[in-house]
Amino acid sequence: MAYNIPVEATLDVIGGKWKVVIMCHLIKGEKRTSELKRLMPGITQKMLTQQLRELEEDGVLSRRIYEQVPPKVIYSLTDYGWSLKPILDAMCAWGEQHMEINGCERVTT
Repeated sequence: MAYNIPVEATLDVIGGKWKVVIMCHLIKGEKRTSELKRLMPGITQKMLTQQLRELEEDGVLSRRIYEQVPPKVIYSLTDYGWSLKPILDAMCAWGEQHMEINGCERVTT
């Protein structure tokens, strides 16, 4: 793949509405698919699965499957995924500031 500027490569991996949200939840610890779905009520199961697969393909997260009935799948950040933490922290800090300046409310789940 070819990019005009490096930020395009970054956005290719973490761009979109849900990928950064997924990674922020995984920074707090590994999660099952159902936990992620509960933490993100606005995402469809299809979109969650797609985003998880793309992040896994890009090497940002890993998926562990436990052979049991029903199967248990756990997602966590890879070392490569953890390298995005400073970017995610900066985005969170900016978002907090933006919410405060604009009087936005935080929705709690």
